[in-house]
Amino acid sequence: MIHKKIALLAFAFTITFNCVAQQTPAAKQQKSILIINSTTHVGDGTILSNCAVGFKNGKIDLVSNATTVNKSNYEIVIDAKGKDLYPGFIAPNSTLGLVEIDAVKSSDDESEIGTYNPHVRSLIAYTADSKVVETVRPNGILMAQITPRGGLISGTSSIVQLDAWHWSDAVVKENDGIHMDFPSSFRRSGSWFEPGTIEANKDYSNQIKDLNSFLANAKVYNATTSKERNIVLEATKGLFTGEQTLFIHANEEKQMIDAIELAKSNGINKIAIVGGYEAYKIGAYLKENKVGVLLRRVHDMPENDDDDIDLPYKLAYLLTEQGVVVGLENSGSHERMATRNLPFLAGTCVAYGLDKEKALQLITSNTAKILGIDSFCGTITVGKDATLFLSEGDALDMRTNKLTEAYIQGRSISLETHQTRLNDRYKAKFNQK
Repeated sequence: MIHKKIALLAFAFTITFNCVAQQTPAAKQQKSILIINSTTHVGDGTILSNCAVGFKNGKIDLVSNATTVNKSNYEIVIDAKGKDLYPGFIAPNSTLGLVEIDAVKSSDDESEIGTYNPHVRSLIAYTADSKVVETVRPNGILMAQITPRGGLISGTSSIVQLDAWHWSDAVVKENDGIHMDFPSSFRRSGSWFEPGTIEANKDYSNQIKDLNSFLANAKVYNATTSKERNIVLEATKGLFTGEQTLFIHANEEKQMIDAIELAKSNGINKIAIVGGYEAYKIGAYLKENKVGVLLRRVHDMPENDDDDIDLPYKLAYLLTEQGVVVGLENSGSHERMATRNLPFLAGTCVAYGLDKEKALQLITSNTAKILGIDSFCGTITVGKDATLFLSEGDALDMRTNKLTEAYIQGRSISLETHQTRLNDRYKAKFNQK
């Protein structure tokens, strides 16, 4: 028995040691930088050829034509001729840094017990030096919304930049929103390999009543002075003041309408849908109510027998055509490791009808708008954070998404990962270039 305990401790130590990333976060920007002669994808649908982009103290202070810029105003000049410059990609509804190894319970902090957990803050569980986090940066993902899971109200998310020592210096917007996993109006039995029947959720009405009761109590609590402090209800205050967004995780047409009406009836006006598989059926309603959609992973199979086989791929196009603000998220199976594929999800949307620059907006400016951070990121614009990267080609295509430089708030970050180190190691062993 003692030997088994020693073996388990040794195994745990090995896992802990291996989970520590080797990257040292970049130091604060000291020298001004000018990138010239690039093809700049602003992130708002605009492309600027032969462009010059300058930044100082972490902020963009110049976007102009490269032929007219005074290069002597900058200490470092990078000639990016033949390269493409992009704003940093943003991964919303992500559990990056909350789970390191799925099979090791002690490394899993994505959910908390209980049904109503608005007071659970995912930020303080975020592991900034996760090995998984460092693997997404080489594909251009430089920011993420760290989001909890579980319960009807899962908790509070925060937005981080992905090159930091600790959660406290990673955060760019703390407690940006509260996440509600709205009940489904029906239930499916079976599994993906052996589908069962679809039945109405008999508890649906009662579940909505319970949610309404919770939100009504929270509204009253936050509008009055109570002698007894209730941290659960207190955590919802931002929903009623407009400081936070209510992110409703829902996919069905009826489910989304019911959820939005429930929120509005309780005085919550900043609302976004996460998932939104059937959102294309209610595009006009979403636009009228100014509800954005963080669309579920588009690399997926259709949900229903009578859906078009390519429906998941063209959902972004269908919603954009109706004037809905759409972003892309990548939750689901292997979601943390698959975060690196976010730009290629946008690329798939191009293949199914969406203009390439509009597809870029799905993971830059549109996502920034939905998350409420578009005042300082999401586009390459004077005054915003210098969170951007250079690619040898089209960053939405896995064949040409090859980053040469990346910056977060003006800091030149490393694109090396444990995977690139292993690649270099074995190339050296076999004398390969």
